[in-house]
Amino acid sequence: MLNRRLLRVKVMQVLYAHFQHNETTIQNSEKELFHSISKSLDLYYLYILLVLEVRDYAIGRIEFGKNKKTASKEERNPNTRFVTNKVLSKFADSPEVQAYMDKNGSNWSNYKEIVKNLYNDILKSQQYQDYLKSETTNFEIDKKFMIKLFEKVIAYFEPIYPTFEEQSIYWNDEVEFVLSMVVKTIKSMEEDKPVQLMPEFKDDDDEEFVKKLFRKAALNHKDYLGLVEKHSKNWDVDRVAFMDIVLMQIAIAELTEFSQIPIKVSMNEYIEIAKHYSTEKSGVFINGILDKVIQELTESKQINKTGKGLMDGAK
Repeated sequence: MLNRRLLRVKVMQVLYAHFQHNETTIQNSEKELFHSISKSLDLYYLYILLVLEVRDYAIGRIEFGKNKKTASKEERNPNTRFVTNKVLSKFADSPEVQAYMDKNGSNWSNYKEIVKNLYNDILKSQQYQDYLKSETTNFEIDKKFMIKLFEKVIAYFEPIYPTFEEQSIYWNDEVEFVLSMVVKTIKSMEEDKPVQLMPEFKDDDDEEFVKKLFRKAALNHKDYLGLVEKHSKNWDVDRVAFMDIVLMQIAIAELTEFSQIPIKVSMNEYIEIAKHYSTEKSGVFINGILDKVIQELTESKQINKTGKGLMDGAK
């Protein structure tokens, strides 16, 4: 499910912790890496289960209104478009969602106040009001509403974030991406076909990529550190952000071990990650050091790219 950049970030986070705690074995750190990746899939399912929990809450409110002795005309004849939304029905009928719930339960049953507050926010939203007023009803309209609901309401529902922080340290940096994956899932839905949910990895290549990248960076880190120090003569390496050192070690592992990934792609990825996770000057520093490392490793044939344009970026 995670794209290559987030897989690189996962490797960075786990390697950073691994190098900080010398007593941790590579095997244990690798387990932690794959655990963190599986937690991303958990977050994806939690968002799906959340809207289903809100739907169940809405059904309960409708039934409560109908059974009131002094029920209003609106309560006796409620608008049920939300609770019969076909996207929600597809999620509820999904064997993968059912299997996930059978294995893990629904965490939202422990957070009834969040479900209630989100339901109230949905009721007040312009997206919901427009959806109920629409004279046309079909699968595409249901899809468009659910996409807007995630993008415009759920994404900005602040009370949910402390709950995520309680449940996993990995989720803070992934919420936006995981939400986009839920939206992508909805966009891919077809009325006459079961919903296709995201797998943990896009394919076997991605799983092999993250495993190999972590192992090579961990096993060869002393050699990679030596290269960084060699080409950092004008820098006090002891004062360089430790995150930058870790990122460059991972970058060197990728440059030397993955013949099908262009040099320019690897360079750009780690420079962008550094801008987000390290210091303001990290991008410039990493770019300068890696340029020199790439030149040396290309000349010594330790960087070997096997396709047209894959050497772009080598000096």
